[in-house]
Amino acid sequence: MDLRILGMDTPFFSTLQHMMDANDHEADKSFNAPTSTYVRDAKAMASTPADMKDSYAFIIDMPGLKSGDIKVQVEDDNVLVISGERKRGEDKEGAKYVRMERRVGKFMRKFVLPENANTDAISAVCQDGVLTVCVEKLPPPEPKKPKTIEVKVA
Repeated sequence: MDLRILGMDTPFFSTLQHMMDANDHEADKSFNAPTSTYVRDAKAMASTPADMKDSYAFIIDMPGLKSGDIKVQVEDDNVLVISGERKRGEDKEGAKYVRMERRVGKFMRKFVLPENANTDAISAVCQDGVLTVCVEKLPPPEPKKPKTIEVKVA
């Protein structure tokens, strides 16, 4: 609400108006700020590169991970979710790092599957640090045959 419209155009009311406007802008910023879950998921997805083939094969590098560290799921009937966590290995006591470049922490990728993906026939194999997830395609629907209607003679 603008107090100047009401004829209250004094320094006191100008300062009060400025404070009310500032609070409105800060409320908008906090309301539109991304949640911590969204930020965590976005970082996990950005750090997980993947190759996709047109045969619905998803290839992701997973060096040093065991099959128990990787989860492959289907959400909402058409979203393939590949997730897991890479943990730092056990170190000897007193070991100091000069540089740490290998990624650790949670990873995740989501892929929206097309309508002709058979979500009941998904296979996942992790070999030599490479995860390959294959989603079979549903066969194309058979074209409908025309229906013949018998004509009766009256």
